[in-house]
Amino acid sequence: MSNADTLSADIVPSTREIPAHVWNSLVPSTDGRPDNPFLDHAFFLALEESGSATRRTGWQPQHVLLKDGERPLGLMPLYLKSHSQGEYVFDYGWADAFARAGGEYYPKLQCAVPFTPVTAPKLLAADGDPALKRALLTAAQTLADRNGISSVHATFVPEAEAELALAAGWLVRHDTQFHWHNQGFGSFAAFLETLSSRHRKVTRRERRDALADGFSVKWLTGRDLTEAVWDAFFEFYQDTGSRKWGRPYLNREFFSRLSEAMADRVLLMFAYDGDEPIAGTLNLIGKDTLYGRYWGATRHVPFLHFELCYYQAIDFAVAHGLKTVEAGAQG
Repeated sequence: MSNADTLSADIVPSTREIPAHVWNSLVPSTDGRPDNPFLDHAFFLALEESGSATRRTGWQPQHVLLKDGERPLGLMPLYLKSHSQGEYVFDYGWADAFARAGGEYYPKLQCAVPFTPVTAPKLLAADGDPALKRALLTAAQTLADRNGISSVHATFVPEAEAELALAAGWLVRHDTQFHWHNQGFGSFAAFLETLSSRHRKVTRRERRDALADGFSVKWLTGRDLTEAVWDAFFEFYQDTGSRKWGRPYLNREFFSRLSEAMADRVLLMFAYDGDEPIAGTLNLIGKDTLYGRYWGATRHVPFLHFELCYYQAIDFAVAHGLKTVEAGAQG
């Protein structure tokens, strides 16, 4: 336990200025590897150095690095935001009300993994020390107060961190996601046996119809992730992004950087018509969870979205002994 009087908080304007080994030492890990791939230094660095999450795009890094002397003890991934895009939590009503009251809502401070609605620790402290987590909250509040920033937000945090924020005077908002939990199933068929007869029948029909025209599915990870594969996926991603958000948040370079740094934690699931990829999903593989993030297609095939985003994800989780599938929010 460190003495609060000896702690200092540095505001770091770039992920690169925090060495990867320092960053990842503060992230919950197993054998030196972050349990949640979205918390990996490499993921944040790919977002920043690809130009996807930078000051120019409205995501200016302001990471809080808590230290005792020169010893790093805590980290909060924090951004100065000039808008509310890419957060998957909608506060436009707050922004409008703030403006009507004569205030300037933007810029605001956002503690988050950009473009990633995945629950994960955001108050990263050595040994999970609650006192250090509280110090990170205080540091963010102090940064806002000293610079006249309207507010500080932390999104998709675990319940324990939400309770710490609530005790520090923050407001807490709850939302809902749907996750699949592996109850030791040995196969997809074993999972189906836990459903009602009607739901088993519907699921089997959807899986059959999705691939009825001779389409095939491949799982791609590691060395499978060539630039040609990423070109195909980016076409899928652009199609979905342009329809849902007007423009995609991530650029093509991000995916190459992600693949270069974390290829064995990336899983693409592609549907093929012969040799032609026609749809795909991007997932990240955690210690015990498969995280679904993006889906796209160049042609509409009934139930193919369900097959790739849900049923194939469950197949993969069962085959690799993963406990949970988080299919994602939007995208």
